[in-house]
Amino acid sequence: MAKATATKTAAPAKKAANAAGANASVEARGGRIEVEGEVISDKMNKTISVLIYRLVRHKKYGKFMRRSSVFKAHDENNTAKIGDTVIIHQTRPLSKTKRWALTKVVKAATVTAGVKE
Repeated sequence: MAKATATKTAAPAKKAANAAGANASVEARGGRIEVEGEVISDKMNKTISVLIYRLVRHKKYGKFMRRSSVFKAHDENNTAKIGDTVIIHQTRPLSKTKRWALTKVVKAATVTAGVKE
């Protein structure tokens, strides 16, 4: 009985890792999934939209295709800006669409798009 429960809890983590793509890393304990992506929107309060790219192999032809996903992530201090490269990790559901949280800003954008100086 315990074996079946462990399999059920591991399945969502594996599914999210597949959706996140090749940039996902899963730790041995805790199942923390981290992905790297680019911030495409920071207009919401304490929330950012992160664009993630992954490679998916075509079932018939074997060619690798680039697929993308957009995740909403929690940014407590509103530190990330548009164009930043960030690392986000999977967390409990925080809202209807928000399932990720900001871990750190890897590289800040040099010029913010759409902002007049």
